[in-house]
Amino acid sequence: MGNRVIAGVAGAMLLVAAGSASAQPAAPPPPTAPFAIPNPTYATMVLEVAVARPAEAVWRRVGKFCDIGEWMRTSCAITSGSDSQLGAVRKLGLGVTEMLVGKTDRSYTYAQPVRAGVPYNAYHGTLEVKPVTASTSKLVYSFFYDTSMLADDAARATESANRRARFTQALQNMKVLAEGGTLPPAP
Repeated sequence: MGNRVIAGVAGAMLLVAAGSASAQPAAPPPPTAPFAIPNPTYATMVLEVAVARPAEAVWRRVGKFCDIGEWMRTSCAITSGSDSQLGAVRKLGLGVTEMLVGKTDRSYTYAQPVRAGVPYNAYHGTLEVKPVTASTSKLVYSFFYDTSMLADDAARATESANRRARFTQALQNMKVLAEGGTLPPAP
């Protein structure tokens, strides 16, 4: 009988120990750092243009990372890596730096690096050509970025309209080049 009592007491102690172990609250997750911009205002834009050429031919003509110099009418220099390779860095006209952060056979995505003393706008752009038929395609330019650093909705609307006009013209320039034309002299 003594052994039964000891076994019963030991079993009860195990149950109590197990219950108290499961009653312990889980450790809270470590705190995360606050956002540099507490309430970001993200914007997106998708622009496209039809091209009367096969997708492969279009990409060969306007799809290298520094081809932007021709169709955006600016200078472009690869400052790190090699043109169109993942990780390449380009410097454009007035000092804009962009890194090639994603790539497929007929697209690339780039980002702008964080600069000291300047709010980071989380800017990413993707240029892609999609086949439509065996002899036609479309160029698609999409953007994702933070407009929080702009003063108000009016400033955001102005920025959006300016970006839309600038990149619509760039798509038209790519279309002309891809279809075998030449661009008029830069303004």
